[in-house]
Amino acid sequence: MAAVDVIVAGSGPAGWALARACTTRGLSTTVVAPRPDAAWRPTYGLWADQADTLPPGAYMVTATEVRACGRPVDRPYAVLDNAATVAAYVAGKTPVVRDKAVGVTGTARGVTVHLDSGGEISAAVVVDATGHRRGLTGGRPPGPRVEQSAVGVVLPADVAAPLAPPGTAVFMDDWDTADGLATFLYAVPLPDGSTLVEETSLAARPGVGSDVLRARLARRLAAAGVAVPADARTERVRFPLDLPIRTPATARGHAAPVAFGSAAAMVHPATGYSVGDALATAPAVAEAIAAALPEGPAAAAAAARAAVWPRPARAVHALRRQGLRALLALPPERVPEFFAGFFAQPAGRRRAFLTGRADLAGTVAAMSAIFATSPWPIRRKLATLR
Repeated sequence: MAAVDVIVAGSGPAGWALARACTTRGLSTTVVAPRPDAAWRPTYGLWADQADTLPPGAYMVTATEVRACGRPVDRPYAVLDNAATVAAYVAGKTPVVRDKAVGVTGTARGVTVHLDSGGEISAAVVVDATGHRRGLTGGRPPGPRVEQSAVGVVLPADVAAPLAPPGTAVFMDDWDTADGLATFLYAVPLPDGSTLVEETSLAARPGVGSDVLRARLARRLAAAGVAVPADARTERVRFPLDLPIRTPATARGHAAPVAFGSAAAMVHPATGYSVGDALATAPAVAEAIAAALPEGPAAAAAAARAAVWPRPARAVHALRRQGLRALLALPPERVPEFFAGFFAQPAGRRRAFLTGRADLAGTVAAMSAIFATSPWPIRRKLATLR
């Protein structure tokens, strides 16, 4: 007999979002992580309209203005207050086990999680929300991946003002395409009133090294007359965009962990965003588990996987992967032009491509419009993709 209905391994945004959704649905749920109440370190941005399922007490700062590729974007953009948001999740009273999940054993009665301390805990359904390392679902595939990478510095808002006025979110702006490499400015307001300024490589195989990005950021800051304080906090980002969607190989009737968040390849292949989709998808996954649990652990896990990746979402993901291939195929000097064309599209098409995770018709319409309105050199390149 399983000790609880659901174990969520991992305490990042995706893990906590699903744990809260399961608890809210009435499922007995436990979070397993070494430091489940520790504030997240990376900066997490999302569209403000994706934040409806955050817990009471969570906080985010919403940009007063949003600009992409030099154009105003009429859609509020926000950055999570990590400490406040984690505290809000912890206050929800989902039990935690302060340990690291290092392995699993699946049976017809559920899944047993093996802990780093040597202990064990069992559940009907176990969720791998350990991020792209995929701690319970086979690990990261070998070989180089397509990665997004960035190097940033946190500055007082007035110091960063030459690049991003206080309160303004700026992304995919002021591209640098020197030396066969396209990078751009990403700048967002942070909850403490400061501004994060990053040099970002959207997609490269393998990811662009920190030294290259740091040098470009230094040149960008110097050109804008921005002096970086000696005690300025820095940030580094590097994560894969092209992890495959995995279907676990299990014995008939046996349960196996369900991947969620970036462990489930829920990262948008052409933008790198994932937190908003995890927040939006978590309630449906919790509902699927609850509905199927009377049929047994294996059925509940299968229902959860289907809720993470319904057929329309799989089709959209395949199209987004095609978008990633297009980015990698374009000459660096054409990439800014490509995105300028994207942000010139009507708001509905932009929304469909950026966050319409299961909106197949909208994604097809958006990608078709981008192709149709792109300059001929870009169209020729895109037309040769297989």
